Amino acid sequence: MTGLADIADVGRDPRRGGYSRHGFDRSELELRAWFTEEAQRRGLDVTVDRNGNLWAWWGTPGPDAVVTGSHLDSVPGGGAFDGPLGVVASLRAVDVLRAKGFVPRRPFAVVVFVEEEGGRFGVACLGSRLLTGAIAPEAAARLTDQDGVSFGEAALAAGVDPLRFGRDEEALRHIGVFVELHVEQGRGLTVPVGLASSILAHGRWRFTFSGEGNHAGATLMTDRRDPMVPASQVVLAARRAATDGARATVGRLVPNPGGTNVIPSSVDLWLDARAADDARTRAVVERISQAAKDAAEEEGCAVRITEESYGDTVHFSPSLRDEIAGVLGDVPVLPTGAGHDAGILAAHRPTAMLFVRNPTGVSHAPEEFASDEDCAAGVVALAATLERLAG
Repeated sequence: MTGLADIADVGRDPRRGGYSRHGFDRSELELRAWFTEEAQRRGLDVTVDRNGNLWAWWGTPGPDAVVTGSHLDSVPGGGAFDGPLGVVASLRAVDVLRAKGFVPRRPFAVVVFVEEEGGRFGVACLGSRLLTGAIAPEAAARLTDQDGVSFGEAALAAGVDPLRFGRDEEALRHIGVFVELHVEQGRGLTVPVGLASSILAHGRWRFTFSGEGNHAGATLMTDRRDPMVPASQVVLAARRAATDGARATVGRLVPNPGGTNVIPSSVDLWLDARAADDARTRAVVERISQAAKDAAEEEGCAVRITEESYGDTVHFSPSLRDEIAGVLGDVPVLPTGAGHDAGILAAHRPTAMLFVRNPTGVSHAPEEFASDEDCAAGVVALAATLERLAG
């Protein structure tokens, strides 16, 4: 698909495969420059809000705008479509509407949110969370990547002043409705385009196990307080606790100091947990947390559990969804287990999501896929939606 092909070489990850593009890193900055150039080539006026999100305006900015867009960053080793497809489709939809001679009657913008995946600084949807006030600006600025660079430092290096981070009333007033197009991230869609109904409640928790660092060869097994032992139990506890449609994943585990012949002194791991509603999600985390505490006590270690981010179940605007369905016809409506900027904005403005079929059912991995024909169908559907909302 034109647009995606233009950025296909940006941020390739030779070790993991796929792409590693993270908030304010070199690859994401290159993509931000690409978006700015593409938007300006279409006559759109590009601005940067106080939290680093990019806005490309078709006409004069104003309140009650029709806004579409997505993000350009990825998880480590992610696929080519998660995020960029929504941005490219938004620009292509502008082309489709312009070719028809359409002129929006409402203010109209394409937005690119920063650090949606949380792949660098650990908290997902940072740009939309800051915009809506869902995270304290000081807390966001203090978040650090694996090299110790803070989100505030990275933003400042990219020309965004972290002292201006925070809830953006002007940007919120601009959003009348928000529609995000995204590749579907499961096997729920069997036709080219669908609509989202809801997002599972989900969050991220950090487990820090502390024990005693020591020599791997000189320390008897009976003398050890090895934090890797209870940490490993959390991986198994997550699998056992995720029942009845819940999901629990340990995708990152970091021992300190990390030597092959060293018993670690501490181990950090991160749990991602999701379920249909708040109560079930919290219950899953509680079961895993209790297993972590029991395992730590048995090994003579301590554990600290920190909630790093959380979002309750999101139900997208039924009236907006029905209006879009009236435009698109009999398209399927399905829930998703994946979080999105649209889910953050849903607490403040009417939001909707369009999905494009992913025949592999794989996402957050190089095998993520959408055909050119289905991507084109997504562009047509998005253009028709925007024409209805802005016309």
